[in-house]
Amino acid sequence: MEKGNPVEAMINRSLPAIAAELRRVKNPLLVGHVMPDGDSVGSTLALGLLLEKLGIAATMLSQDPVPAAYRFLPGVDRIHIGVVPDMSFDCVVLLDCSVPERVGEAVQPLLSRPGVKVLNIDHHVSALPFADYNYIDPSAAAVGEIIFDLATLLGVDLTPDIAACLYTAIVTDTGSFRYENTSAGTHRRVARLIENGLEVGSINTQIYDEKPLAAVKLLHLVLETLTLSECGRIAWLKLTTAMEEQCGAGRVEAEDLINYARVIQGVEVGILFREMPEGQVKVGFRSKRMVDVSVLASKFGGGGHPRAAGCMFEGKLADAVILVIAAAEKSVREAFDGRGH
Repeated sequence: MEKGNPVEAMINRSLPAIAAELRRVKNPLLVGHVMPDGDSVGSTLALGLLLEKLGIAATMLSQDPVPAAYRFLPGVDRIHIGVVPDMSFDCVVLLDCSVPERVGEAVQPLLSRPGVKVLNIDHHVSALPFADYNYIDPSAAAVGEIIFDLATLLGVDLTPDIAACLYTAIVTDTGSFRYENTSAGTHRRVARLIENGLEVGSINTQIYDEKPLAAVKLLHLVLETLTLSECGRIAWLKLTTAMEEQCGAGRVEAEDLINYARVIQGVEVGILFREMPEGQVKVGFRSKRMVDVSVLASKFGGGGHPRAAGCMFEGKLADAVILVIAAAEKSVREAFDGRGH
């Protein structure tokens, strides 16, 4: 079967079909996206633990190191970083990867290797069906919700360890249940996790109330770059590699910086420009109510959710700021003018 064939993709958008395939695999490789977040890490670990319950030893991989906030999760020390183990895999399962490039350079060659089946499980509205089996559910608040449902289909009990991983995936991708992607189904799933031994207070403390000193120092420097547009509805921050080096912070310590731009009263769109070592600029977008930032990100080859999206800009940080802010101002004008504001 040709990977990415849209007709096949429609046929394969069945979670029971994904569950059936997972039952048949023998040596799967589970992969989240580059610069992993809580949903990517939590979903990868949860699926790994689920498969282990079925007697399937899954190998887990992340292109980039796991952020400090998630290193408490059960099984995190089993995630290989950056290099694909020298093993024979019969299946690659991609989690939270909307496009093939999101898996990282180490894994991409495996996606076209003969004899390796590729399963893609995602929830981004901008996701593309590019695997042998694609399950893309934009109504899911997090991939963690999909893995929760997979556990039911696979007949696996939700242990406290699995519950901790799933909760981390869900709570982080819903902004602690503050984003509009949070549904009644989200809360029902979390209630089930709590009933299965989840210690919510302890996990939230480790995710949100324990930060490396380097991350706090980095926040101080980044906040000094805070800029607002003339209309006051766009705020942006800049993070350079020099700042990270000055603070001794790694690439994984900046995940929540963008929220400091978004929370300002009157701001609709918050943006973080992050200089990357490879000569690119990672641009993160967050919005509150009016602007669909997945559309904004798509103008620069990116994507995501209506309220949280991102893209990679090829070029210098200063050029990225000029072009992206101009596009953001246009999006804000259209959103507000179209509603009589």
